[in-house]
Amino acid sequence: MAASKDYYQVLGVAETATVDEIKKAFRRLAKQYHPDRNPNNAQAAERFKEINEAHDVLSDPDKRKRYDQLRRYGAYAGAGRGGSAGAPGAGGVDFDLSDLGSFGGLGDLFSTIFGRRGTSGAERLDDEEEIETTVSIPFRVAALGGKVPVTLPMAEVCPTCNGSGAAPGATVSTCPECRGRGVISFGQGGFAVNRPCPVCRGKGKVPSERCHTCGGSGEVRVEKRLMITVPPGTEDGTKLRLRGQGSKGRGDVVVMLQVEPDRFFRRDGLDVVCTVPVNLAQALLGSKIKVKTLDGRRVVLKLPPGTQHGQKFRIAGQGIEKNGRRGDQYVEVHVDIPEHLTPEQEAAVKAFAERSGMRY
Repeated sequence: MAASKDYYQVLGVAETATVDEIKKAFRRLAKQYHPDRNPNNAQAAERFKEINEAHDVLSDPDKRKRYDQLRRYGAYAGAGRGGSAGAPGAGGVDFDLSDLGSFGGLGDLFSTIFGRRGTSGAERLDDEEEIETTVSIPFRVAALGGKVPVTLPMAEVCPTCNGSGAAPGATVSTCPECRGRGVISFGQGGFAVNRPCPVCRGKGKVPSERCHTCGGSGEVRVEKRLMITVPPGTEDGTKLRLRGQGSKGRGDVVVMLQVEPDRFFRRDGLDVVCTVPVNLAQALLGSKIKVKTLDGRRVVLKLPPGTQHGQKFRIAGQGIEKNGRRGDQYVEVHVDIPEHLTPEQEAAVKAFAERSGMRY
């Protein structure tokens, strides 16, 4: 984190920001500074880590509460103390979180927020991340269950350098920026917080020649095809978590499912409703009609004489099955009234109305 900024400034939100406002700001900035969009850009990589760290703290109520307490102590940049940035050998104090000990409880607060980690690169924070995507699925797949393919762009370990970032035959030396620690220190008001080194990306080593395949990042962008198993009875907005399917085989993929509307069926809980048109004669005299079900079969439904427009008929057990329960299918009859009658048809209708005592 830059010395003149705190976590609220990193995300560009107010101290009173809601969880939704913090999440929205994080997604916008993470998308802008993601390493995949900014290859070989150390400043963007550092900014991306800042954004992730700020979101990790401010999106967690307990961490945020402790962080706000620390800001009141002035232990963070931008906390209102107006101190100048400190660095090792320049008036600041370089420390590991454990160095705080029991000083007013600040050591425990720092350790809770950041996690106790030493100065070696091997102990740096993992860079795995969660990938979110939205997939549209057909109505019947959501109702009956099935498998849906999805292709996602993500980072994988470079096959040329096996993730080292070094070109074949290149020599690897200690990073001059962090001196092999994998972390660098940023200070404020007499304190300095260790952060992953943006030059070596926390590895502590830099190659004499970067890998030409990945540009030294140790990662390549690929299109990964995943098969999503949709459970029966899935509702619109359902989220599925694919564990360990994220970048480099770490992290999760979270898929939000959007159920496409169907031209024939609509859902009501575990029941499905469909509309079937019939003509006036079928409604008046009764008829047998064939109705399509969710599984693609057709069942015969008997309409009694005098069927009314909008009347519903139940087909038991042909709805959606979920958790051992199954709904029904309801057929809503739509009586089509002809716009124009022939003279013979008009005479027949008038005769029928007169015999039935209808007034028109």
